Amino acid sequence: MADITYDTVKDALREAIAHQLRSVTDWHFGEPVYEGEPGDLAGISGFRELVGRQHWANFQLWHVEDRARRKDVSPEVIADCKYAIDKLNQRRNDLIERADVCLNDVLAPFLPADAAERYNTETVGAALDRLSIQALKIYHMKEQCSRRDVDEAHVAQCDAKVGVLRRQHADLETAVLELIDEYAAGTKRPKVYYQFKMYNDPSLNPELYGRKRQ
Repeated sequence: MADITYDTVKDALREAIAHQLRSVTDWHFGEPVYEGEPGDLAGISGFRELVGRQHWANFQLWHVEDRARRKDVSPEVIADCKYAIDKLNQRRNDLIERADVCLNDVLAPFLPADAAERYNTETVGAALDRLSIQALKIYHMKEQCSRRDVDEAHVAQCDAKVGVLRRQHADLETAVLELIDEYAAGTKRPKVYYQFKMYNDPSLNPELYGRKRQ
């Protein structure tokens, strides 16, 4: 850890965010290969992989969500989509938390001992999740600009939206890097916020444990 600095962390964040933008295109031509479970990932390289895995969950979720809106398929297909969405959402949220844990472990040796008891409205992991979704929106909105079966007004509207999405993405990336600066200055502290999703847990969802008793 001795050779890791806040600048190292910021560089890793920049690369992770750039990877989100690149991989949306790449993954439409070939799926990534992530071996094993992410439980033992640590350090800067582990953090990068966790962000990549989380982005992959969002990538899959985007396309299942699209498929779930179809009206020309059987109820069984829609039900399968619902189960897939639940599973991917759970994985997405687990990886947000796991990325925050990993990042905070990396930052821990550099945190000022007298850092203020102030916290951001969202964690770095949650912000990276939003950036992941922004990357997906940018790609798919740009796709709309290349369609040949729509009029010029549709293309113009989508092109304008691409511009807005890019500006929003840039703003959020800047905010994430500034948050790291706030950690370095001790004006805020990092913290992991656990969501404790209940709907997929058979011991917490009454629709599941209640029916089991019956």
